Amino acid sequence: MFQQTGDLMDLSRTIALILGGGRGTRLFPLTKIRAKPAVPLAAKYRLIDIPISNCINSGLNRAYVLTQFLSESLHRHLRQTYFFDHFSGGFVELLAAQETVDDGSDWYQGTADAVRKNLVHLEEDWIEHVLILSGDQLYRMDFRDMMRTHVESGAAATIAGIPVTRQDASSLGIMQVDDDGQVRGFVEKPQTEEELKTVRMDPAWIDAHGIPSHGRDCLASMGLYIFNKDVMVDMLRHTSHEDFGREVFPEAIKSHKVQVHLFDGYWEDIGTIRAFYEANLSLASKSPPFDIRNPDAPIYSRPRFLPPTIMGDAKVSGSLIADGCKIGDHVTIENSVIGLRSVIGDNVTIKDTVVMGADYIELPERLSPGRIPVGIGDGTTIQGTILDKNCRIGQNVSITNAEGIESHGETEALQVRDGIPIVIKNATIESGFRM
Repeated sequence: MFQQTGDLMDLSRTIALILGGGRGTRLFPLTKIRAKPAVPLAAKYRLIDIPISNCINSGLNRAYVLTQFLSESLHRHLRQTYFFDHFSGGFVELLAAQETVDDGSDWYQGTADAVRKNLVHLEEDWIEHVLILSGDQLYRMDFRDMMRTHVESGAAATIAGIPVTRQDASSLGIMQVDDDGQVRGFVEKPQTEEELKTVRMDPAWIDAHGIPSHGRDCLASMGLYIFNKDVMVDMLRHTSHEDFGREVFPEAIKSHKVQVHLFDGYWEDIGTIRAFYEANLSLASKSPPFDIRNPDAPIYSRPRFLPPTIMGDAKVSGSLIADGCKIGDHVTIENSVIGLRSVIGDNVTIKDTVVMGADYIELPERLSPGRIPVGIGDGTTIQGTILDKNCRIGQNVSITNAEGIESHGETEALQVRDGIPIVIKNATIESGFRM
């Protein structure tokens, strides 16, 4: 996908705008104290690393990240990770909601409103195209391919689309395109057969464009757009639209040529706790649907200079283990993700679990008397759970949700969402606790 073909499109006149999203309520409590793009992913990354890495691997090194909620950790991560030499002109900068003379102190009212309030940053003459990306998706794409579709079609805007089944269509925005790939219709999350009928595609058209349809007869919007800058600026300045997917994109279909760029790789919208949990565990499988080890398109993140993981008499299968961990004796880890600096005691069983690790290595001599140390204590069993960062899990704890609770708690240290127990960041679970 990222092979050098000799005819790659030049993105030197393109700026990327990565939308950080709103409060991230569907990812709560992981978003209780952090912005959605700052949520940890795959043991050592953050969600924001995915779109930024796709940009860098596509030869695009100028991007703004737009967010407004709990942006401190996101800002710190961007500052410590993405810095370029003085000669390339590259940058990744955070644009948080702020009071201005023209716009007052209003918060961003949606994705389109967020871009509207930052149009001043797009006034540079060198900017010809704007690439709009989401900050909470897992995929790998060469945006030069998408730009080629945009330029060769002569479109005012281009949107990435992926074939999906009718069952999946009900949770996505579905497009109808003509024989030339121009978008002619759009329905947001169609729930009835009548709605689907207006946007359903002929699978033969999908097959003819080099993507096996395999029974998929709907084209879903991936929420990734390329706009001619002047077109996007004009649409935002002359409307009050607040959201790209629900308002700006459907309006653009009516007034401008909007082209679809077909994509058939792995793509997952990490919008819910269940989606986050399953996407992480899928990366730990023997044949993951998304290969984080691809040397042609690496995922970039913050360099941390951590020691290697120390592992005692442990049995590990189908799992990701990050740097800086300390794993004890008689430990079983199956189908799990073990994050940076995780400490796991003796006689511990961890299955089907995402452990995010810790922000620091805690020295035993500095621990207050009687306080449970950061990590997972001896004799503990954790299954089907998410442990956020810096958790202190006592000895002989059992967290398995054996009773199948679907939802529990708003302020407790241990909460349940989508049937998945979540120990929130910095929480303590006392020894002997069982769930």
